[in-house]
Amino acid sequence: MTAFTGPVFRPGDDGYDDERAGFNLTVDHHPELVVGATGPDDVIAAVDYATTRGLAVAVLTTGHGPALPADGQVLVNTRRMDEVRVDPAARTAHVGGGVRWQQVLPRTAPHGLAPLNGSSPNVGVVGYTLGGGVGPLGRSYGYAADRVRRVDMVTADGRLRQVTADSEPELFWAVRGGKGNFGVVVGLEFELVPVARLYGGALFFPAEAAADVLHAWARWAPTVPEEMSSSVLMLQFPPLPQIPEPIRGRYIACVRFAHTGTAEEGERLVRPLRDAGRPILDTLGELPYAQVGTIYNDPTEPAPAYDSNSSLHTLDEAAVDAILSQVGPEAGSPLVMELRQLGGAYTRAPAIPSAVGGRDAAYALFAAALLRPGQEDAVRGAHDALHEALSPWATGGSTFNFAGVHDAAPERVRRAFTPADYTRLAKAKAVYDPDNVFRINHNIPPG
Repeated sequence: MTAFTGPVFRPGDDGYDDERAGFNLTVDHHPELVVGATGPDDVIAAVDYATTRGLAVAVLTTGHGPALPADGQVLVNTRRMDEVRVDPAARTAHVGGGVRWQQVLPRTAPHGLAPLNGSSPNVGVVGYTLGGGVGPLGRSYGYAADRVRRVDMVTADGRLRQVTADSEPELFWAVRGGKGNFGVVVGLEFELVPVARLYGGALFFPAEAAADVLHAWARWAPTVPEEMSSSVLMLQFPPLPQIPEPIRGRYIACVRFAHTGTAEEGERLVRPLRDAGRPILDTLGELPYAQVGTIYNDPTEPAPAYDSNSSLHTLDEAAVDAILSQVGPEAGSPLVMELRQLGGAYTRAPAIPSAVGGRDAAYALFAAALLRPGQEDAVRGAHDALHEALSPWATGGSTFNFAGVHDAAPERVRRAFTPADYTRLAKAKAVYDPDNVFRINHNIPPG
């Protein structure tokens, strides 16, 4: 047995089931070996164990964006690598490979600084960032991947590399956007931005206002400055006691806002959306950036979710009608749909080029549904129907950040990149992982 510092688990061992469990229960890993990595040496040992036996290496931190099960392979659980260091003078943070955003925000907030985190503080920093990083500050500051300064990672040859634009420029380009295809990330250093507070929250509208609100948002979004980020979430809330009474058990159109300007300016910008209908719940106000997760209130309990995404170049009235026909209050769809505005700083080329695709997209459309036994075909069909209905307005691409189980097929992975960038990524893969050891993911095979 290869020497490990952290715990290792095999099928039948106490702790095996907890160690292999992720947030999205649609993918149920049954690996030959789970390595509870406490640092780079454990990851090196795990890669050595796998490659000498012809096995693949999968990585699990939170399990929010799984693609494939790691059955019979080696699974590296990075959760124990949870160090967070903040340098307020340099405006940077360095995190271990298993850190979640909720561990970073309390460390940056006292300095009036913020990371380019996502809507859920419960998501892992590494997977989110290297998938691109689309979050509440993105229209103001761009993709999170573009703010990365250094990636500490173990590649398929068992080497620990400190990857920067100067040390290994091609790998630095590829991993920022290509996600987990090139190795196991054990540390990440990234820039912080000077944001201490937001004007943000959400307006919740009933089913009868959903069409008017979505049309109003589609007209309004192109008119606002890039300091304003927003999205529309459309869903049928279940009748659960933990859900606030005004929205419990009801179909809701929820418009969510994060504005980096003044509260007064934010309130002025939001007013046209308030006038689009009568909100039944209003959570808008000024809040410390450390509480950014309260804007979105993303789920925190594990569940079997089946999700997919597409990118749109425009959102005219016909596109809105197409969305309503598929997921509106009369559609009876099992899907939860979110439409996020992109544009702004997302469109600007970074100082150091990265592999992040989709910079030409104006909107990201994300859909998800709970995958209950016997409903698999209906859920997959609903996803396909939604994306087909929106195809006239689609860029032909997708957002790698939002890639779900539905997006694991090779042709859907390709859609996240331009043809030239995909070819370049495949060439980098051939250099750093020629045997495709890291293939339990949204895979880019060596080419």
